[in-house]
Parts: sequence; C-alpha cells; structure tokens
Amino acid sequence: MDGIQSKSSFRNFMETAKPYIAMISLQFGYAGMNIITKVSLNRGMSHYVLVVYRHAFATAVIAPFALVLERKIRPKMSFSIFMQIFVLGLLGPVIDQNFYYAGLKFTSPTFSCAMSNMLPAMTFVMAVLCRMEILDMKKIRCQAKVLGTALTVAGAMLMTLYKGKVVEMIWSSHVHPLKSSAPGAPVDSDKDWVKGSILLIIATFAWASFFILQNVTMRRYTAPLSLTSLVCFMGTLQSIAVTFAMEHKPNVWQIGFDMNLLAAAYAGIVSSSIAYYVQGLVMEKRGPVFVTAFSPLMMIIVAIMGSFILAEKIFLGGVLGAVLIVIGLYAVLWGKYKEYKEKEAEEFLEPVKDVNNNNAMMMIKDIEANNEDVMQKNETRIVMSPAAFAISAPIPTLPMLAVEAPKP
Repeated sequence: MDGIQSKSSFRNFMETAKPYIAMISLQFGYAGMNIITKVSLNRGMSHYVLVVYRHAFATAVIAPFALVLERKIRPKMSFSIFMQIFVLGLLGPVIDQNFYYAGLKFTSPTFSCAMSNMLPAMTFVMAVLCRMEILDMKKIRCQAKVLGTALTVAGAMLMTLYKGKVVEMIWSSHVHPLKSSAPGAPVDSDKDWVKGSILLIIATFAWASFFILQNVTMRRYTAPLSLTSLVCFMGTLQSIAVTFAMEHKPNVWQIGFDMNLLAAAYAGIVSSSIAYYVQGLVMEKRGPVFVTAFSPLMMIIVAIMGSFILAEKIFLGGVLGAVLIVIGLYAVLWGKYKEYKEKEAEEFLEPVKDVNNNNAMMMIKDIEANNEDVMQKNETRIVMSPAAFAISAPIPTLPMLAVEAPKP
C-alpha cells in the first residue's frame, strides 16, 4: 500500500511540476539563443541574413504540422486577412528581429533581455490607446498596471543613461572571454549603449504592436499553426528584400557548418518552433500570466551564462534598472491576473443567474400548467358526469308530513 501511495503521490507531483519544468527549460532555450546569436554576430554575421535564415528554418519546421493538423479547420484567405499577415510579418520577423539583433550587437545579451522585459508594460499602454483595455483608476489592479508601466520605463531609462561601476562576480577573475570578435566587429570599449538601447526599445515597440494585431487577426483566422507558418513565410520573403537592399556583398549569404548555421537553426527551431508549441500547451492549462511570469528568469540565466562564456561586464546601472523593470513587470502581471480573475468570476456568475432565472420561469410555468390541468379536470367533471355531481352533492331533506293512515 505504501508503495502504491508513493507512486501516486509522485505522479501527482510530476503532473503539477510539468508546467514549471517546461517554462524553466524554455527560458534556458531562450538564454542559449541570445548567447549563440551574440557570438555569431560578433564573428561578423549580418543580422539581416540571420533573420532570413532563422525564419526560413521556422517556416520549414512549423508548416508541415500546420498542413496536417489544421487541414480541416483552416479558414479561407481573404484580402484583409492577407494584409494583416503581411503587416504581422513586417512587425515581427523584419522590424522586431532586425532591431533586436542590432541592439544586441551594440550592447550585451543581459542588457537586451532586461530591455525586452518591457514588453508586457508596453503592450498594456498600446492596448489602452487602442481601447482594448479599459482603464479605471478607482480599481487597485489598474493602479498596479499604471505603476508597473512607469517603473519599467524608469528602469529602461536608468539602464540607458547610467552605467555606473562594474559589478564583479565571484568567478569573474577566473573566466577568460571567448575569442569571438571578427575584424570590424564592435568590442566592449566601442559599444554604443544609447544607440543599442534605442534599437531595443524600437524592437520591443514593434513586438508589442505585433501582439495587438495578432490578437485581432486570431479572431478571424482561427488556425494558430497556419497563421504562424504564414507569418514566418511572409517575414522570410520580406527579410530577403530588406537584406538585398541593405547588404550588397554576395558573400554575406555564405553559411557553412559553423556558428552561423547553428545560430540560425537554433533560433528558428528552438525560439520560433518548439517555444511556440510549449508556450501554447502551458498557456492552455495555466493561462498567459503564468507563461509571462518566467521572463525575468531568462535575464538571470543570460547574465550568468554571459559572464561565464563571454566574460560579459555587468554594470551597476544595468542591475538597478533590471530590478526596476522586474518589479514593474510583476506589478503589471498582478494587475492582469486580478483582471483575469474578475472576468472569470463574472463568466461563472452569468450562467448561474441564467440557470436561476430559467428555473424560476420553469417553476412558474409548471404551476400555471398544473392550475390549468386542475381547472380542465373540474370542467370535465361538470360537463361529462352530472350524475356523479348529483350523487356527490348534498341531497335536500324533504319536510316530514303527517300522512293519515287508511281507515279499516
């Protein structure tokens, strides 16, 4: 019995721990993407070409699943949906990824991850401007979202404008930097942190716009895998056009079995394919708030991995700004969580009210039907059974008369 109970408890523990294990593993995957991409960019790979190869790999991986799994539910393509997919490809794969990689090239993986944590707050601001979010400052959850947005902006400004002293890690003196720089590639002393910060903010703004438009498109095109495949394919074509316009040397397209191929394949397969599938499964069970809450973990993993592999310098301004961004992030997520719970409660109460109203109406109808049945039965007795009515009715007693007996 004890063995059976231990197996059952272990199984329950694993079922509960699966979403946590999946999201933690996913953050390690994202962190690895940032480190590998940074090494590839430092070795001279064009970020325009990297975006093309990344989304080509992502399209090749996702498209077969979309063709097989969604062949019966895929909506018809219209011109308006096509234009929305075109803009989604422009916002996500082209603008967001190119500006993010450019900002990563000028700054560091840890800095880029910290700046990307502005995404929930920036999405909230855009949703309010587009009237997709109702802002009622009388409610605490709305105050938390506004305060969290202000903190994330303050953290981003602090990271951009203030470096401060270098924060020495315990292992910093024992780690040697990875020799990953190519001729002409920026080194630590030449980093333009302000320029990189601006590029990262633009990338985050484009990514937030992508989420807003994706929310609108998903209401009309209800096949998520097919939509993702189309967006990646459209982004690949647009990125090719941008690369031809920005890169005029044919040799930039050359890629072999090296770090450049690893960066493109890793980013496309792990960050754009497996990550989408894992996030979808976890989001279906635990909701979007649970998925987003693990974002700061990627920044911590990248900071440790970057200091080990790249001997990345971490500045005091970056640490303080990252702390503000994380606090603001969780304030926004807390507000969204409370809003989600309120909507969930309202959706639960509405069916209960409807059931109660329906029950009351059914009771009234039953009572009325019973009354009608009783009246019909009485009428039937009166019309069809007069004898029975006469028998059941009280018989009047005739007065006693004195009758004279016949004489003999």
